[in-house]
Amino acid sequence: MKIELEVNGKQVSAEVEARTTLADCLRYELGLTGTHLGCEHGVCGACTVIVNGAAVRSCLMLAVQADGEKVTTVEGLSNDAALTPLQASFRKHHALQCGFCTPGMVTTAHALLTHEPNCDEERIRDVLSGNLCRCTGYISIVEAVLEARAAYGGEGQ
Repeated sequence: MKIELEVNGKQVSAEVEARTTLADCLRYELGLTGTHLGCEHGVCGACTVIVNGAAVRSCLMLAVQADGEKVTTVEGLSNDAALTPLQASFRKHHALQCGFCTPGMVTTAHALLTHEPNCDEERIRDVLSGNLCRCTGYISIVEAVLEARAAYGGEGQ
């Protein structure tokens, strides 16, 4: 099946089988390997991308379901060589270790802060609870997101 969608601000098309997940399409058809595959059951959050402004598990969404939609991957959060304020905050707070969960954490946090720039620590923890990290213990990740709120028009830390 031929699909056409907007990925990271660019119109793209791909030929996919009806059973191809959005994650596989992004990685193997479009070469966007920032979207990681962990559990492939929607549990770990490593494959999280933004579809029409909402954080979505791309391992659970079929590529054909994204036909005509707007998709943003971790690669699309910045249009230049500089880190986004959210990415810079992750770096500042050492909110990553092995880095496997980081793209999903960053896209999830970006979607949250876009819609709720004044979210509190409890809300951040609740939203990020769907993204598993085996390395950091989440404290530095939550601190990074709290500080990044200011860049989205929120309070900041």
